[in-house]
Amino acid sequence: MSKHNLLIEIGLEEMPARFVTNSRIQLAEKIESWFTGHKIGFGEIVSYSTPRRLAILIKDVAESQEDIQEENKGPAKKIALDENGEWTKAAQGFCRGQGMSVEDIYFKEINGVEYAHVQKFIQGQETKSLLSNLQSIITGLTFPKNMRWADQELRYIRPIKWIVALFDQEIIPFAIAGVETSNWSLGHRFLGEKIVIDNPSDYEQQLLGQYVIANSAERKKAIVSQLEKLQEENEWVIPIDEDLLEEVNNLVEYPTVLFGRFEEEFLDIPESVLITSMKEHQRYFPVKSKDGKLLPFFVTVRNGDHNHLDTVAKGNEKVLRARLADAAFFYKEDQKVEISKALSKLENIVYHEEIGTLSEKVQRVRQLTNKIADMLGLNAEEKASADRAAEICKFDLVTNMVYEFPELQGFMGERYALQKGEKEMVAKAINEHYMPRNAEDESPATNVGAVLSIADKLDTIASFFAIGMIPSGSQDPYALRRQASGVVQTLLHKGWTIEIETLVGETLDLIFQAGFAKRDKDELTLDILSFFKLRVKHLLQERSIRYDLIDSLLSTNIGVVASLVKRAEVLESNKEKDGFKESIEALSRVLNISSKAENAGEINTELFESEYENELYEKYLAVKVLLEQPILEEDYFDLLVSMKDVINQYFDHTMVMAQDDKVRQNRLNLMVKIAQVINQFANVKEIIVK
Repeated sequence: MSKHNLLIEIGLEEMPARFVTNSRIQLAEKIESWFTGHKIGFGEIVSYSTPRRLAILIKDVAESQEDIQEENKGPAKKIALDENGEWTKAAQGFCRGQGMSVEDIYFKEINGVEYAHVQKFIQGQETKSLLSNLQSIITGLTFPKNMRWADQELRYIRPIKWIVALFDQEIIPFAIAGVETSNWSLGHRFLGEKIVIDNPSDYEQQLLGQYVIANSAERKKAIVSQLEKLQEENEWVIPIDEDLLEEVNNLVEYPTVLFGRFEEEFLDIPESVLITSMKEHQRYFPVKSKDGKLLPFFVTVRNGDHNHLDTVAKGNEKVLRARLADAAFFYKEDQKVEISKALSKLENIVYHEEIGTLSEKVQRVRQLTNKIADMLGLNAEEKASADRAAEICKFDLVTNMVYEFPELQGFMGERYALQKGEKEMVAKAINEHYMPRNAEDESPATNVGAVLSIADKLDTIASFFAIGMIPSGSQDPYALRRQASGVVQTLLHKGWTIEIETLVGETLDLIFQAGFAKRDKDELTLDILSFFKLRVKHLLQERSIRYDLIDSLLSTNIGVVASLVKRAEVLESNKEKDGFKESIEALSRVLNISSKAENAGEINTELFESEYENELYEKYLAVKVLLEQPILEEDYFDLLVSMKDVINQYFDHTMVMAQDDKVRQNRLNLMVKIAQVINQFANVKEIIVK
């Protein structure tokens, strides 16, 4: 059977760079899924994307679907045949539904019962006849933001300008939003022309001739190669930020790297301001010397060839110069403002209309910071610094620099605080309390910064939950998931033995004192703790902890994050070891029987009737004494495992649910006490053992 090549290209107005990569991946996945679902064989899949196009090339496509020989089960024999051996309506209906006749029925025994069966042959259709259905794949793509244009009903990332749909040289006929499929495409907007795609396999090479590098990976390699060449020629270091590289790659079709200069006097501006101005606003790469000092140069990527690069560089220099002049002015003006005056402005800034002002938020964060510092037993200097850092942590939000560059919140706060004579510990905490800013960012390094970070994030989460603004699906406008992950990450990094339940309780006390909560406190507590459990679950999944082990740890309280993670690692490392199954089964027996206790009291040893009860009780006491001391999670698990044989002997010789009420209750009391010890490590009933 001959093989064919398929090409689909969606030509668009320029897409936002941040959506291009995911759109390319989505198109490839959906088309691959369509071919697999329709049982059409194919070889390599190559996906392409530029700001103006999403495309996919599928090689070695089969000429037709696979033929299917399937067996279908019908009614039982006693239902398919009546008492006279005639076919019933049930049998006839089954055959009609399969496109077969009763003559095709044969019987096959399943679990001692004979059932009617038919063999059904389905011949695969020609691939060519099905390909127009790919129209629904294209229209079914989803994007974070859509638009409509002209009088079209279709909502799409950008207006569709052309569609290439080729099965070898044959055009696949369909139309979307008034655009009919064809075999022509457009090259670079300014350097290229309209071209006819002769064959799907020639697509990439033909576009290259029109100044379009369609393969995004190859385009990125070209950018990196040019950056490396430039830094080698000039003995520079050009730090390559992967996010910036990805964005720039999706802004161009034919990348050409060039550099420009700016005045050395701008180097007096803080480095973070300069880099932010270049990266966030202009998509420029900063340039450093080999000893790490920022140099008065920038590197940018042009969407075009090498002609007139000097003119392009001068244009970029002019734009950046204006940006940096503004930044220099803002920086100079900000240094005239006293911290106390900046704090007074927070009283007039609404944080959220249902929650209050920024000043009110800062007051709660300050109170919570002091509570956490006390719980952790920070020393006097750290407590004083934490209090001051909490008091002024948001003052830089009213500065010109942060207003112009919101990404610099915290960074500028630290710098301005130092300039105003604040302690280094205080200034650093102002910056650190925003950390971790994203999933790749580090946790605060100092105790003061970590305490303030946790307090600020907890207040944000609890405040929005209190007014009913809870993240749902992909909607999380206030980044509460990221904030919760930050709390978990910081607690883990610091290894602090403070329970999340305690932190949430203290936070909610302050929220309810503020008086803006709209929900019942107990219900609110459960919702917030469930929210944190999902973040902890995600953390454990990233560490490749098996799902049932995660469930066993999160079926009760979260407790101390660092301890929970260590317990997860202990279970994960032991799950394949000899004796793990038997140990979990023994401990689970205790949990199962303890659940039958309606209430639990003290244990009366005088009611013991055998040595096995005494042995188990003595073992429990010995374990309990050891657990009252600081103990590693590995040792805790070993202690639980050491109870296995005694537990098994106990159950082999003891009927817990004895007829005598006092004896039965006493035995249940012992089970409850042991279960409490087990559950403090994990609810082992959730663990799947084979």
